[in-house]
Amino acid sequence: MYLRKAWLFMFSRFYHVIIRNLHHIYMIPQMEYVSRHPEKYSEEQMYALDRLAINRMVKAGHITTEGFGMGNLPKDGGYIMCPNHQGKYDTLGIMLTHDKPCSVVMDIDKSNIPLVKQFINLVRGKRMDREDAKQSIKIIREMANEAKQGRKFIIFPEGGYCHNGNSTTEFKPGAFKSAVWSKVPIVPVVLIDSYRVFEERNLRPIKTFVYYLKPLYYADYKDMTTIEIAQTVQKRIQDILNLYKQGKSPSSIAEYC
Repeated sequence: MYLRKAWLFMFSRFYHVIIRNLHHIYMIPQMEYVSRHPEKYSEEQMYALDRLAINRMVKAGHITTEGFGMGNLPKDGGYIMCPNHQGKYDTLGIMLTHDKPCSVVMDIDKSNIPLVKQFINLVRGKRMDREDAKQSIKIIREMANEAKQGRKFIIFPEGGYCHNGNSTTEFKPGAFKSAVWSKVPIVPVVLIDSYRVFEERNLRPIKTFVYYLKPLYYADYKDMTTIEIAQTVQKRIQDILNLYKQGKSPSSIAEYC
């Protein structure tokens, strides 16, 4: 049993990334300092520091991520990105391919782990307590207000991830309330093979894919219930995942974005 655990530790990409970046440990207090001084650093500078940390992690972990459909992202104003949820790497893959500063909604407990805490603070992320309905509504209202002002957010409509690979589980209607209240575009985002980064027990090079689909603008969804919006977004994402599972090449899938 001990040898098995030692083997899993040795060949876990997650721990390999940590060990390979120990000489960058100074970034944690640096990120903490920068996040505490918004009067000194712009949103762009804070986002750039997060992306620097991500780039160092993916280099150490032999990870590459390719993005498609960035031209679908609205040019102006705020919007809500709604991806499928596969694992710990999901937000990192999106931020690698999303040049403009964006933020994320995260489970309150997971968001206070060292490094994750600083990472979330830099992008002024939202910490949601899914067990507290009142607090969750407060966070959704904050998102709506900030999206109106031009901020961009990532929220995972599935809530958690179920280790189900390139498949989706039911999208929760509540995840779309912030878009409805703010009337901003909803951008479906497809993550492919993101789960493999930290689930596979090997250190072989790995590639993941991010697809930004055409947005649903307020005119598209204003007459829909949040249940209908959730079903529509989930279907669009699952349709792209199905193409990949059918053997379509990543570049050819981009034609469907």
